[in-house]
Amino acid sequence: MSDEPFLRNLWYFGERSSALKAGRLRRVMLLGEPVMLGRGEDGAAFALRDICPHRGVPLTAGRIVGDGTVECPYHGWRFRTDGVCSHIPSLVGGETVDPAKIRVRSYPVREQNGLVWVYMAAPGKEAAAPATEPPNVGVPDARPRWMESQTFHCGIDHAVIGLMDPAHAPYVHAHWWWHVKPREKAKAYASLPNGFVMTRHAPTKQAYKLLGTDVSTEITFELPSTRFENIEGTILGKAAKVVGLTVCTPRDADTTEVTQFFYWPAWLGFIRPFFMVLGPVFLGDDRRIVELQREGLKFNPSLMLIQDADQPAIWYHRLKKAWAESTVSGTAFVNPVQARTLRWRS
Repeated sequence: MSDEPFLRNLWYFGERSSALKAGRLRRVMLLGEPVMLGRGEDGAAFALRDICPHRGVPLTAGRIVGDGTVECPYHGWRFRTDGVCSHIPSLVGGETVDPAKIRVRSYPVREQNGLVWVYMAAPGKEAAAPATEPPNVGVPDARPRWMESQTFHCGIDHAVIGLMDPAHAPYVHAHWWWHVKPREKAKAYASLPNGFVMTRHAPTKQAYKLLGTDVSTEITFELPSTRFENIEGTILGKAAKVVGLTVCTPRDADTTEVTQFFYWPAWLGFIRPFFMVLGPVFLGDDRRIVELQREGLKFNPSLMLIQDADQPAIWYHRLKKAWAESTVSGTAFVNPVQARTLRWRS
């Protein structure tokens, strides 16, 4: 096994498309690495390591110049969007330095559904083409209608497990106006290519009635940290579909950005106030509990996972282990999750 703390050869959420302006640069931390996100005047997004290989200055402190390259603010070295150095102003001719042989790391980028995704390859595999594509919302004209992002001061595992935990709601989200009486539940789960799915079922929470009658939902999780909730209903005889996407982005070993997006057709705009009011509250509840958990984790206690309420967390750890082993060995990933029905009280 590798000592690498993060899963590699996977796509991670980088930024919202709307936050990446043409001719501008943004610095983000991904898996402990400084990454520069940019958008050229041609509209194409790109990503480079945010360190100039000459003297280590962050390239985001520079600018995009007329030829579409990124210019370092220290000595004016310029880099193309593929990472190749195209110009060193201090050269006068006759030197043995060939700018084209100097590179800054570039990252594969995909832009879809209003989001920019960055592929984080395993060490030594940076030049290989991505074997997969990033998550796709899968609805026409998909663009975020609502979003909320909060910084969780915890490692990626605790952020992910906290959000997929099926038994915490009556306690973590115990607001007087959102009281949930625990009751026995049974949900069917099946495997996905890189994760698992709680198969389509009729939800019990009253909030789902916003989508009318015959409401059903399906919840998926896939590596590295992507959760979809696909909700369908019928309003006045018209089919309505809402897709919730939650991504946990590890900024570094102790900081995780958790971002939620919801997509719906324009005619469903009347549900937006519901998300504006409750969305930040519920995500904040999850953030506060994992930060409270950190107070106990300082003492490195032994933790336990129980059947069936913690089975999603058990699957997550098994998925991570299998993916990490396949990355190191170069063998095909085999999903360890098998279909079963889980029962718990919440």
